[in-house]
Amino acid sequence: MSDVETERQHRPVDPNTGEPLSLVRQPGYYPGYSTLAQKAFWDAKTRSVILHRVNDTPAIRFFNVHQEAVMKAVCDRIIPQHDRDPAYRIPIVNYIDERLYENQIDGYRYENMPSDRDAYQLAVEAFEAIAQSHHEHSFVDLDAHAQDEVLKSIHDGNAPAAREIWERMSIQNFWKLLVGDCAAAYYSHPWAWDEIGFGGPAYPRGYMRVEGGEPEPWEVDEVRYEWQAPPDSLSDVYEPTGSGSEHSHPGQGATH
Repeated sequence: MSDVETERQHRPVDPNTGEPLSLVRQPGYYPGYSTLAQKAFWDAKTRSVILHRVNDTPAIRFFNVHQEAVMKAVCDRIIPQHDRDPAYRIPIVNYIDERLYENQIDGYRYENMPSDRDAYQLAVEAFEAIAQSHHEHSFVDLDAHAQDEVLKSIHDGNAPAAREIWERMSIQNFWKLLVGDCAAAYYSHPWAWDEIGFGGPAYPRGYMRVEGGEPEPWEVDEVRYEWQAPPDSLSDVYEPTGSGSEHSHPGQGATH
């Protein structure tokens, strides 16, 4: 199967026709909306920071070539972007890599977790060990369904391999770290803001209509974005992570 055909199979499908959705620059519920159209209303520093995020993707400096490939495959399953035009896909791995390279942390660490840097290094080994154990291939060489099986085993807290790694760090806390980093990288990007209709920073523009649910002048009406998960996906049904026995609040059970 060609790369084009494989990519097409990964796209969400039209619930009415069952056919893969067409590629679009901006998926989501607000077609044609642009957060950057509001840039004239931001102060110079805010505008500079946001435009830098769009125009200057950070280079990979923490992960090696193999780790980068594995993490890209992982992030492509955590937050799939297969309905986006490739030129407008948000480079999630690059922003995770930047955080790790600069050693930016949240100011706390769970006592059953190593540093974030070490956690990701160990996790790549774990992804590969699980993939090799059950599929006899590297994670990056698995099809989407098999990759989802590997990730779901971590989500469920019962990974079938790499036991020595999960003895060194909490499998559930790593899953929360991974998904949190993916979401933070994705939704801090203006292209994701376009997708959800977010107008960007309100300073110094402010808000005009604070009562009655009235839209602001720069907002647009929501249009339903109908889709279903592709047939090879395991992530279209919500399931709680693991056993639910670990602390859910990020500040509890941590070392400071």
